[in-house]
Amino acid sequence: MNIILPVLAALVVGVLIGRFLLGRVFKNMEEDAKRKAKMLIKEAESSAETMKRNKVLEAKEKFLKMKSDFESESSKRKNQLSVNENRLKQYENKLKQNENKLKQKEAQLTKGLEQQKKKTQELDQRFDEIAEQKELAIKAKEEAENLRLQQVSQLEKIANLKADEAREQLVEALKDEARSKASIHIKNIMEEAKLTATKEAKKTVITTIQRTAAEHAIENCVSVFNLENDELKGKIIGREGRNIRALEASTGVEIIVDDTPEAIIISGFDPVRREIARVSLQRLVADGRIHPARIEEVVAKTRKSIEDEILELGERTVIDLGIHGLHPELIRMVGRMRFRSSYGQNLLQHSREVAKLAASMASELGLNAKQAKRAGLLHDIGKVWPEEPEVPHAILGMNLAKKYGEHPDVCNAIGAHHDEIEMTTLISPIVQACDAISGSRPGARREMMESYIKRLKELESMALSFKGVHKCYAMQAGRELRVMVDAENVSDTEAGQLSFDIANKIENEMQYPGQIKVTVIREMRAVNYAK
Repeated sequence: MNIILPVLAALVVGVLIGRFLLGRVFKNMEEDAKRKAKMLIKEAESSAETMKRNKVLEAKEKFLKMKSDFESESSKRKNQLSVNENRLKQYENKLKQNENKLKQKEAQLTKGLEQQKKKTQELDQRFDEIAEQKELAIKAKEEAENLRLQQVSQLEKIANLKADEAREQLVEALKDEARSKASIHIKNIMEEAKLTATKEAKKTVITTIQRTAAEHAIENCVSVFNLENDELKGKIIGREGRNIRALEASTGVEIIVDDTPEAIIISGFDPVRREIARVSLQRLVADGRIHPARIEEVVAKTRKSIEDEILELGERTVIDLGIHGLHPELIRMVGRMRFRSSYGQNLLQHSREVAKLAASMASELGLNAKQAKRAGLLHDIGKVWPEEPEVPHAILGMNLAKKYGEHPDVCNAIGAHHDEIEMTTLISPIVQACDAISGSRPGARREMMESYIKRLKELESMALSFKGVHKCYAMQAGRELRVMVDAENVSDTEAGQLSFDIANKIENEMQYPGQIKVTVIREMRAVNYAK
């Protein structure tokens, strides 16, 4: 009994202690669970806040990107709209000018018709007067013949009375009749000789023309550069038009980008510049890298390749015509003829045609055909001399031929084909006649082209005469003059004064339709090299 009570007490105490300890354990576990739950809640809240901030940042970035794209697209569209507005203004100006020209031509035609009508009336009156005079002359002739017959009959009647006098009068009458018949006979012989000579000359010319075949083409002032798609127009224009301005400044032509599908128009009066611009555009589009520095590099390479092509074309021409021993500088100038025109007629094709015609005509007449062919090819060589002095092209061509050792007969034919000097050889009139045959063919020439190109060249030369001018290009068919000056020699203030001075000189010394815009461009470049 004494043992059971302590055991029960120990059990009770043990149960109480175990329960107490178990409660403490459960309480600690509960507190740990609460702490973990709070930590999880905090981590979830932190993660949610981080995700929220990331989403907000992504949304802001996407908004900013869309805003930037929209602004860029708006800027491009504004630039394109500005370019289109400028083109439309240009077209409106062209239409107005064409309308004025049409009105002037209409007035000239009306005036010409009136003058022609007056001339027709005057000719009718003149014909009537000639007919009356002819009738009077016929009557006078009949009366003179009747008088002569009466005198002869009277002389015959009185011949027995005064034989010597009658015989003398009869002899004089017979002499007058013989002289009259002789003069008529001589006149008929001369007219027949002239007619025969004219027929023979026409026969020679026609035979020469029939034996000559030539290609005929009329050069224009516009070239068209075709594109694969219209997206390339934006790359060619560049940001804010930098690329197209660099291309125009390097080549000296006007690049017209309008609504024409898959095409760009290259406008310029100099065919060499247009060809350089066309080939440069072709290379830039094929390469894909289009920016101002690349444009200047490609234009420089293209200009060199065009010069090589000119020399090759001159060599091929003289080989085709069978001309040997020509000086290399003359061969180069023959190649440059391909890129020049005479009254709208391609100068090289015209010179080849004249050379073939002259050789055929000289062979028909039994003259030196080789010299005639040589003179025909070189007769317009003075038109492609780059310096263009103030002398006629025929005299300049003659001087060049003498300088490079051509035969004196060839030199005389070149200098005399426009009657600037006296013809001293039979080849000279042949070359002159062949030049007229080639140039007067219907549709071969447009006389306005020569005066137009001459006016543009005078415009550029006038601007280049000012101090500090580096380059000068006539643009937009001569309605705009772009002048590039050296930044080191001309300040901004002097550039403004220079444009004013050039405009005043043009007004005082040149004749031109409409108005000419003078733009002076001063560009400063700082270049350094990292080594």
